[in-house]
Amino acid sequence: MSAEYKLSLPFQSLETADPNAKAVLEKAKAQLGFIPNMYAGMANASGLLDTYLVGYARFRKDSGFTPAEQEVVFLTISRANGCDYCVAAHSLIADQMSKVPLPVTDAIRDGRPIPDPKLAALSTFTDTMLRTRGLPANADVEAFLAVGYSERQVLEIILAIAVKTLSNYANHLLHTPLDAMFASRVWQRAA
Repeated sequence: MSAEYKLSLPFQSLETADPNAKAVLEKAKAQLGFIPNMYAGMANASGLLDTYLVGYARFRKDSGFTPAEQEVVFLTISRANGCDYCVAAHSLIADQMSKVPLPVTDAIRDGRPIPDPKLAALSTFTDTMLRTRGLPANADVEAFLAVGYSERQVLEIILAIAVKTLSNYANHLLHTPLDAMFASRVWQRAA
């Protein structure tokens, strides 16, 4: 999904980015082997890109969720926000790096029930946090805790929502083109 308005800002490169953004783009290229279009667009506001990457790294490192659980959270948020770019990217990461079972990834992408009860509870709670703007009912939190998650992980989901909202909203306004490496998992919200 893209915003009606499209920002006219150019996608940045190592040659055009300001010094703060350039350092971040260089690090991304060293780690990933390329600069994702999303980073190139977000580099127009180096604080946005830096905040996104720091929060993303902290969630990955410190959330207490497994890599598969992290992808469930990111996919749930990106789907709810209608971000074609992030759903495609996190689907590929889920498939190839985080080893999320394909039926789970596809269920999230399609808005169908998730076949794994614990991952279903995680996705449901993440979606509840989004829909209620961080005001879940007692029963919502109790259901999340009942499958083995912790109260601290409630806060980690808030971090994931913040991080994905940064990228999802930037992609909406930049109309970020999907990188070729994510093309096999292209996604568009059903009308």
